[in-house]
Amino acid sequence: MQAEPTKSLVGEEYEVEIGPVAHGGHCIARTAEGQVLFVRHALPGERVVARVTEGEEGARFLRADAVKVLDASKDRVEAPCPYAGPGRCGGCDWQHAKPGAQRRLKGEVVAEQLQRLAGLTPEEAGWDGTVMPAEGDKLPAGQVPQWRTRVQYAVDAEGHAGLRRHRSHDVERIEHCMIAAEGVSELGVEQRVWPGMASVEAIAATGSQDRQVILTPRPGGRLPLVELDRPVSVLRVDEKDGGVHRVHGRAFVRERADGRTHRVGNGGFWQVHPQAADTLVKAVMQGLLPRKGEMALDLYCGVGLFAGALADRLGETGAVLGIESGKRAVEDARHNLADFPRVRVEQGKVESVLPRTGITEVDLIVLDPPRAGAGRKTVSHLASLGARRIAYVACDPAALARDLGYFREGGYRVRMLRVFDLFPMTHHVECVAVLEPVKKGA
Repeated sequence: MQAEPTKSLVGEEYEVEIGPVAHGGHCIARTAEGQVLFVRHALPGERVVARVTEGEEGARFLRADAVKVLDASKDRVEAPCPYAGPGRCGGCDWQHAKPGAQRRLKGEVVAEQLQRLAGLTPEEAGWDGTVMPAEGDKLPAGQVPQWRTRVQYAVDAEGHAGLRRHRSHDVERIEHCMIAAEGVSELGVEQRVWPGMASVEAIAATGSQDRQVILTPRPGGRLPLVELDRPVSVLRVDEKDGGVHRVHGRAFVRERADGRTHRVGNGGFWQVHPQAADTLVKAVMQGLLPRKGEMALDLYCGVGLFAGALADRLGETGAVLGIESGKRAVEDARHNLADFPRVRVEQGKVESVLPRTGITEVDLIVLDPPRAGAGRKTVSHLASLGARRIAYVACDPAALARDLGYFREGGYRVRMLRVFDLFPMTHHVECVAVLEPVKKGA
């Protein structure tokens, strides 16, 4: 006997009280029947009408948008961006919250993840609960920060650039992204038509005038002639292998941080906020307190930001080993670190390369893993190396909390945690946790 299809609840509306914030840019509410809702565009303590955007009868939870605010929070403001709101651009989660409230919400999420996944209170993690802005990131009240130095625009079927709607492939056409850095806005991607393109990424390097546009054609799409008002490099993504190839100008941009210039090629990873790299280097070095002559690891090292900072502080008798999986990133790291003879960069996955090195002990470790975190196996290996301090840089508090739990199993405790709001208007944060071995008998 064939089971009856489950009824979709998309479009259903519920009047609900909004509860606590949750990881991912939404808050938790419950219907009168006890059904859990993850509600966007709401704030804790509000009463709203929530319209279901995803879910069906019997589901563990439903996703919804607050389409009408019946009782507003004192932290609510009118979203300054005309493209924010239910069913619109999905890039910013907290346009409707005051900047101070955004940071409090992010802090509550980090604290909840630490407690639930690592069993740590903020005090046990050496954190006062503050979410700090980036170094030097101060704006007048009411002004939207223009921080995003890399913006990937989606292109609709008519060739118009925009941004994806939340959890959708639909494109919200825009005339201007308010959080885009000035150098990105100057490229005018939104004002052009991009026939045959699937996406256009605009990059405005920090500390140099380098500008770059990376084009991803649709199958069979031909690259347009890019004529912009300022010098700009053009790259394209190969539709067959996903490789990035130079069309015009340099294949790289020059980024500046910690007093050094870093080459970043083919649209490779670099922190998006203009002050992020300096902010994170400062936090990591203050936590590690490198000493001359020490041996350090920089894992998931990218183009060598932390490896260079370590090498500079460890001196001529110190040594750094970097490990990075991306081939182009390794090439850039080796170029960027060529003036440090005692720095070596190996290509491959950390969990594969590190055991092959034969290293059994180190003094310092920096790891900046991808969003999924390092994982139990890698953390266990790192804990066995006896580093006097470890700095863990994380863009996802859930992955960080899980890995901090693994480090505790390996005999390490969190000495200090700092949380930075490097992605204003969104739910994202960046964390730097500094760990040290637990003293015997402690």
